[in-house]
Amino acid sequence: MAAAMPQAPGHKWFAAFWDWQTRHEPAKIRAWRDEIAGGARGRVLEIGCGGGANFPHYSTLASDILATDPDPFMLERARRRAAEVERPIEVQEAAAERLPVDDASFDAVVSTLNMCSVSDPARALAEVKRALKPGGEYRFFDHVRYKNAIGGFIQDIVTPAWKWGGAGCHPNRDVERLIRKAGLDIVEIQRVKPVPPVPPMIIVRPCIKGIAIRR
Repeated sequence: MAAAMPQAPGHKWFAAFWDWQTRHEPAKIRAWRDEIAGGARGRVLEIGCGGGANFPHYSTLASDILATDPDPFMLERARRRAAEVERPIEVQEAAAERLPVDDASFDAVVSTLNMCSVSDPARALAEVKRALKPGGEYRFFDHVRYKNAIGGFIQDIVTPAWKWGGAGCHPNRDVERLIRKAGLDIVEIQRVKPVPPVPPMIIVRPCIKGIAIRR
């Protein structure tokens, strides 16, 4: 089990905005939450749970759910959301880079719209791999770097300002590459574009969703 890691002070106003945003998100994103979170089976760990937007989407396939986030203001909302659903969900303050869980103890790890804002994504994905049982699934949905050079260049330019306003969000991360580099085997992946190509959301328009396995 990894030792506890000092936590950030949190983002009070962004947590309020994100909670509102996820409660009013498009039907297609809710459907993807059904697919990613709702398909998780057995003992499930969710990292970067935010305000708990995935909680209503977990099915009875998940026998036990632990949800973590490093932001205390997000966790306030996550605990309220957990109380709204008809199944127990344990909510715990923890950074993805330093998970307080035993090795090979989860059947699935869920992460949605999260890998952009972790401080050290390589370390976080190493923790995901450590937490998963052999054959366990990493179920992900993230906005990612544009494939084309112009789009990626624009994301690089706006990243400093975007991070400041978006609670550390990096719009220019190549999350697929990071997952593969962590030694997780991607067995299913799809590129999707849930938002229209208009400013400012065009910056985070390209997304990926899929499943990776710990072999």
